[in-house]
Parts: sequence; structure tokens; C-alpha cells
Amino acid sequence: MNKTVDTHISEVTVYDDQALVTRRGIVQLTGEEQELIIPYLPTTLVSESVQVSGAGKAGVRLLGVRSERTQTPTSLHPKVAQLNEEIRQLEEQKRQGQESMILLNLQRTFIKDLNNYYLDSLAKSQNPEPLDIEKMGNLMNFVGERWHTISSAIGQHDREQKQLGNQLQVLRSQLDQLSLPRTQDSFNIIITLEPLGVGELELEISYLVTQASWQPRYDLRWQSANQTVNLIYQADVKQNTGEDWLGVALILSTAKPKLGTQLPPLTPWYIDVKQPRDLSPGTKSSEQSDKSPSRNPHLTMPFAGTTVQSDMLSEAELERLRGELATGDSVKVAGIVTFVVSRRCNIPSDCASHKTIIFNEDYPCKSEYISIPRRLSYAYVKVAITNPLTSVTLLPGQANIFRDNTFIGTTQIQNIAPGQEFNIEFGVDEGLKIDRNLVERLIDKKLIGDRGRTTATYGYRIAITNLRNQEVEVKVIEQLPVSCHQQLKVRLVDCQPPISIGDMGILEWTLFLPPLSSQDLSYQFAIEHPPELQVAGLDI
Repeated sequence: MNKTVDTHISEVTVYDDQALVTRRGIVQLTGEEQELIIPYLPTTLVSESVQVSGAGKAGVRLLGVRSERTQTPTSLHPKVAQLNEEIRQLEEQKRQGQESMILLNLQRTFIKDLNNYYLDSLAKSQNPEPLDIEKMGNLMNFVGERWHTISSAIGQHDREQKQLGNQLQVLRSQLDQLSLPRTQDSFNIIITLEPLGVGELELEISYLVTQASWQPRYDLRWQSANQTVNLIYQADVKQNTGEDWLGVALILSTAKPKLGTQLPPLTPWYIDVKQPRDLSPGTKSSEQSDKSPSRNPHLTMPFAGTTVQSDMLSEAELERLRGELATGDSVKVAGIVTFVVSRRCNIPSDCASHKTIIFNEDYPCKSEYISIPRRLSYAYVKVAITNPLTSVTLLPGQANIFRDNTFIGTTQIQNIAPGQEFNIEFGVDEGLKIDRNLVERLIDKKLIGDRGRTTATYGYRIAITNLRNQEVEVKVIEQLPVSCHQQLKVRLVDCQPPISIGDMGILEWTLFLPPLSSQDLSYQFAIEHPPELQVAGLDI
């Protein structure tokens, strides 16, 4: 005896390129059932991944599980009714047009008969009246105008009738195509069992499906008056599996599920000398061949108790995590990050991105202003954000950047572990004013021994004004030229406040400016060279 079980999707775990779907259903067993059928599952189902478990008052022994691909007749296409209505309306327009054509032809015939009647009357009259040229002209004008008007209307109606006929032909062709018998492919899961009693049995069926994925997305919102950044951790979930996920518990994971019930055997691990790569068309390198996917020919439909394993996280561990995690929590086990979304989600099978919020937290941060006066007359703000030790790993993904509720742009976040610091640039800050001016330019030519020496001295002053009502930390970076010739010497003569010159001629000051204050920086450098040498690349 076979019995069909009505099930619903209760939970979905989405991976990088597939998903684990869990269905649940209740069936009343009479003790005579031999097979239970779960019908109409999508064709994206991976047959080897099916798992079945049962619990309830009715004792039962699960003997096996298999899947069958079926074709089910479907109802008429929903567009059929619309096409029928459009055809009906066009046929009515065509009928009215035909009636108008009959009336116009009668009018044109009447005009023709009227003209003939007048001419016959003149010809047959015994006492014809003197010919009235004006009267004849009026009659001819009337007949000509009416004939032209009616003929034009007949021509217009004829063109409209042909156009309606073409439209009807197209719609009837579409209707014929949609009216053909249609079938829909699907999978049935068939569970072979031996009932040990009568009663209620609750089934749980899970299986992998393809054409499902998720990607992390972020919103980073920094209020310049605060030392925190609000981070909204989101997921873009996309699926085209063939079944809608409505009101499901959603889990997001970075695991990579693999199929199998047996420990994989080790095969010889060969190494050899690398051979020249053959790039001729139609050939594959050995590396490509080794990486090509292969399916275990002995892998068969698993029986009850078979598990779907991931690289590092087993189904048993996932089940344990489901019990330990509150909704909205996350966990990282052996490099795999798993999130449990706090609310039930609706993800239709439409291949569109559907956003869901994983969590929303404020992260501690420290802002720093960076200015390169030689290149720019304003400062950029860089915020160092700390991912708390109690938080979760931030996966690589795109982030929208907001500053004081204004959208700045987008950036990419790399993998950020708990406790790790990362930097985000929030664009130009107009609260700092930067002025850089050349205040000294001196060329000194001296004769030293038999040869002369030219020394060019340049001095700059940089004024930095804090227009904000709070103290700011500013990093000011300037640059001295770097010599590429042994007879071309560059030296720092003076700088205020004093600092040491860094690699590649970099000067870097770190300033703390009180609210509504300013500070000046200055530096002076000299370039020495023989007078016969001309300096190239000196942009002053």
C-alpha cells in the first residue's frame, strides 16, 4: 500500500552554491503501508543527498529511500484566458468594421445611382428646362465630395480589417502553442518502510538543491561626532531551485557540503617533473584533468541515517549548533562560519537577490585625518574599526559607506577575524582647512676648488586649521625629492616641528589640534649638483 505525504519546507541552510532543504510532514499509519511518497520536489534536487528520519507513536522500520523523476500534466497556461479575451475583443472590432463597410458601400452606391438618375431625367424629359450651369456644378461638387469621402472611409476600414486579421492570426497562433498539453518535471522521494504499529508518524526529509547561493553585504555608518561605527551585516540570498522558501528558518553557512557515507580511500600520490604545457586547441593540462569533478560510480541512494557531510562541519555538529544558538547568533567552527537568521524568511524561486539582516551592531573605532598637502588641499578621514573578540568573522563582501547619514560610496571588506582591526576611508572632511605655500626659493652658485657647486634651497609653510568643535588627530604627509643620480644630492635643511626624514623622502607629522585652532608646519630642503647638470623632474 502506498501513501502520499504532504510536507512543507521548515528550514533551509544556504551554502555558497547550493542549499540544504528540510521538509516536515505528518502521516497517519494504518500498519499496511509499504511506501510513503513525497511528491513534486524540484529537479535541482541532488538525489544522493536525500536523508529521512521519523518520530512518533507509530513504530516503524525504514528500509530504504529512492528518488524517481516524474512528469506531471499541468493546468492551462495562465495566459490562455487573457489571449481568449484579446481574441474576442478583436473579433468584435472586426465584426463592427465589416458592418461599417456594408453601410459605406451602400452610401457610395446611392451617390452613384443619384447621379445616374439625374442624367437620365434630363435625357428623357419632353420639355427640358434651360440648362442651369450653376445647378449642374453644385450637383457635380456634391457627388464628387461625397464619393471621395466615402471612398476614403472604405479604404481606411479595409486597412484596419487587414491589420485586425494579422493581429488575430498572431494571437491564435500563440493560443495554439499554449493550449498544447504541458508537463512539468519533478522528483518523487519514495520511502520504503515496515510499520510496526498504528498511529502518527512525523517525517523529516532533507536534501541538497543546486542554484542557490548567498553573499555577505554590509552597511557601515559613521557619525563623525561619535567614536563608533554602526555595522549592519546583511546577506543577499538568491535561489532558482524551483520551489519557494516561504516562512522558513534560514541558516547561512560557508561550509562546502560533500556527499558520501564511506571513508574515502587514499590513492597513490605521484609527483613528476613539470612538462611543457601543450596549448593546442582541444587539449587539457594534467592539472586541469586532476581538478575536473568526478563522481564515485559506487555512490548510491543512502538509507536512513546517512548524513550529508561538509569539509569541516558535519550535520551532527550543525544540529548541535541549532540547539545551542539563539536566533540571530553565529558561530565559527574549524574555519566555517554559520549564521542563524533571527526571523523567518521568504525567498521565492525567482533568481533575484533578497536581502536579510544577520545582525546590527555598533563597533568601536578611532578616526584619523590624513592630509597630503603637496597633492590635495584638504584632508581625508580614515577610521580604524575593531572587530570585537565577542563578535563574528566578517566575510569578504561589498560595503556601503555612510558618513553622517550621507552615502559616500562603496568599498570591499576582506576577511576580518574577531579582535582584528581594519581601516575604512570615509572621504573628504571639510572641517579641516589646509594651505601650503612656497615661502623660500634660493639658488646659490659657489666655486669650490676647480669646480663649481649649485645649491637650490626651497622652503614651504603649511597651515592647518581645525574648524570643528572637537579635537582632531591629523597626520600630515609631505615628500622630498629622491635623487636618482650620484652627483645630485638632496638634504633636509630644517623642519618645524622637528621630525626625521623617512624612506623615499617622506616627512610625516602627527598633530592633535584643539577645537577651532590652527597650527603651522614648515620645512626646508636643498638640492646640490654641479652647475653643468640640469635637474629633471623638479616640480616646485
